Amino acid sequence: MTAKYPSVRRRVQASSLTLSLLLAGAATPALAAEAAADEAGAATATAAADDTDDQASRGDIIIVTARRRQETAQEVPVAISVIRGDSIEATGNFNVVKLQQLAPTLQVYTSNPRNTSVNIRGLGVPFGLTSDGFEQGVGIYVDDVYNSRVAAATFDFLDVAQVEVLRGPQGTLYGKNTTAGAINITTNQPTFDFEGRAEVSVGNLNYRQAKAAISGPLTDKIAARIAIAATSRRGTLYNVTSDRWINEQDNLGLRGQLLFQPNDDLSITVAGDYSKQDPEGYGTTYVRVGRTQRVLTRQYDALVAAVNAANPGRNYAVPSANPYARLTDLDASLNAGNKIGGASVRVKWDVGPGTLTSISAWRFWDWKPENDRDFTGLSIVSRSQNPSQQDQYSQEFRYNYEGDKVDFVLGLFGFKQRIDTQGTEQQGADASKWSLTGALANDPSVLNGLTATNTQYLKSTSAALFGQLSWKVTDALTIQPGARLNYDKKSGFYRRVVTNGAGQVINCTPTPGNPLPAVLAAQCGVYQPQESAPSDSAWNFTYDFNVNYKLAPDILAYATYAKSFKTLGINQNGLPLNADNTVNYDASTVKPESIDHFEIGLKTQFLNRRATFNLSAYRTDIKDFQATVNGGQFGTVRGYLANADKVRTQGIEADLKIVASDRFTAYANGAYTDAKYKKFTNAPCPPELSGGTLQPSGAAPDYSNAGVPNTASPRQCDISGQRLPGVSKWAFSYGAETNVPVTLLAKEGQIYLGVDGNYRSHWNSNASPSIYTNVKGYALTNFRVGFRGEGLDVFGWVRNAFDTNYIELLQVAPGNTGLIAGQVGDERTWGGTVKFSF
Repeated sequence: MTAKYPSVRRRVQASSLTLSLLLAGAATPALAAEAAADEAGAATATAAADDTDDQASRGDIIIVTARRRQETAQEVPVAISVIRGDSIEATGNFNVVKLQQLAPTLQVYTSNPRNTSVNIRGLGVPFGLTSDGFEQGVGIYVDDVYNSRVAAATFDFLDVAQVEVLRGPQGTLYGKNTTAGAINITTNQPTFDFEGRAEVSVGNLNYRQAKAAISGPLTDKIAARIAIAATSRRGTLYNVTSDRWINEQDNLGLRGQLLFQPNDDLSITVAGDYSKQDPEGYGTTYVRVGRTQRVLTRQYDALVAAVNAANPGRNYAVPSANPYARLTDLDASLNAGNKIGGASVRVKWDVGPGTLTSISAWRFWDWKPENDRDFTGLSIVSRSQNPSQQDQYSQEFRYNYEGDKVDFVLGLFGFKQRIDTQGTEQQGADASKWSLTGALANDPSVLNGLTATNTQYLKSTSAALFGQLSWKVTDALTIQPGARLNYDKKSGFYRRVVTNGAGQVINCTPTPGNPLPAVLAAQCGVYQPQESAPSDSAWNFTYDFNVNYKLAPDILAYATYAKSFKTLGINQNGLPLNADNTVNYDASTVKPESIDHFEIGLKTQFLNRRATFNLSAYRTDIKDFQATVNGGQFGTVRGYLANADKVRTQGIEADLKIVASDRFTAYANGAYTDAKYKKFTNAPCPPELSGGTLQPSGAAPDYSNAGVPNTASPRQCDISGQRLPGVSKWAFSYGAETNVPVTLLAKEGQIYLGVDGNYRSHWNSNASPSIYTNVKGYALTNFRVGFRGEGLDVFGWVRNAFDTNYIELLQVAPGNTGLIAGQVGDERTWGGTVKFSF
């Protein structure tokens, strides 16, 4: 690569402040003018260099490792967005959750770090409560190390050089098979030149953030780098019960690396990282109440009235019916303690015409949550927590060969994981009145203190042999076949023990001819003891085929077909109940997904390579789609996996960037995504169709977006043709920056003004689309203005500048009462940042 791109090597070794902040196919504006000036200087200094150097001076070369080798982004026949580290910082997108503001086809939703959905083109994680028993469809890699826990997406980026977002199946180049795409995060590496940087930001809501990194040689063969980041911010939701702000930020991250380079052919990098979050969160606020098909006395408003009537002098009401008042009254303990970290050893050895790479890694995850599962200030569920501990081990070997006519990558991957979880959920003093009827509803002792204690573990092992070949048939035509052989085994254990308010273990199995006593039957209707040990394994063979052709020196066309899969899943968090309240053991395992993916694309450069325009169109058909379903009752499993017959997602994506001059850059990205259940006849019903027969009083709700009840099974609905949850049909992002040269405080530099923004059309926030969980579309706009000089960047920023009210996530409360709670997006925030580097 360095022989072909000598100017690239100089730029990679340069200070981070000279790196342009552009997306491959979607420019990011910060520092782009400085980068162009740097390129021009490089070209002047190397006037005798080859044509590639001249081309580099006119625009920007973005180097990616998406195909496990270094190449320019415009040469990669894959739909990919590349976001540089300084661009992430300038736009305030400090983790993967926020990154979706720059990448329209990325969807990230989180109710807490564990229950986080990271999807690309609507695929990846089944929308809803997360289960440990299935695979992630979007792989998150940090310096080639696979992170199996999607919780990694919620941590602050730490000393990041760039992020590559690959769209479409990634099974023949990456260790862990992923069906929707991959997020490839590369951190800044140790250097043999002494360098460092520091950054401090302050803002409203008591926002404080500090980052620092330093790198340099320890000997002539050993270099080290260490980075640290800390973020804190006051909560955005005020809890009137605890009299404090919740949903705060309290993050700390550390990363250290040692590079041993005994000669030009061998490098060994040892890395370790540790990050923690310790906020009081993630709480919800009241959003609305919708009619269900339960009898009117068993719906939210009537239940609240009944609880108030049973407690003279009590007049419970939510603190505000307006979610944007940012008030809540949650009465259960809240916590989101989250720790993640690990260590890795990466060895790169140039062997003959190729490079052998070994990545050995261990990672851990420690999750200590406390939640309010009834979403109210009533004591219905008084305690809910499922702390988990995970260890994962991975080993990957790759051999990369680059020749005149043939390149190939051949890899071997092994992965082992264990997750242990200890869950507790307890009913409170208002539970009887809320969940029972008749005389039992008037006796708080029936359910008060009823406790389900869960013990579970998951063991997961996978191994794979994978590879991809690039045959350069001509200078213009390249054919790239790839294949993967994969083995997965999963085994789990789940036990739920139920005790009453007196601490006595209850048994819900009736003896012949002796039905359960009324009190015990009521208790068993809420929590039922259960034990299961699901286990299964599967082999999968998949492949892909890509043809790409250079229509002109700056125009690349490509077409891809991929036969992919998502391996089997197991229902690790307990099994659902049948209609007669017996355990449905048939649901213990979930079939693998079978995926057919088609894609065509065009990558172009024009205006003397100062502009790029990329276009892609795709269609992905999935059989046996692994969906999250939810019984809706307190007593059923909160979320479990089931197979939807057919799902299809298709769409078009366009990326435009322009580096008009050293003084102005702009970008615009757009995506149209049509993601639907093609056939799902046994889905759980949305709240408006759940709970029995619709009562005659009052108007019937509009079911046009809710599917059709399944008369053979009243707990199920046919939602065929409905859109997948969490996916906006339209999404856009844009940005621009302009600057003027100035001399300020004896420093030559630029005063710059930047703007970036994004828009998402409406989407649904329930696994079965509901009229009550439709989230309205919204647009966010951010501004920044500052001075940038050598080694110094000072700027002020405003995010969500127009103080747009928007919802990040809606949730249906358990019990089918019609209560909808949600998480409100950030209000307008503002502040300033000072950055130093040397």
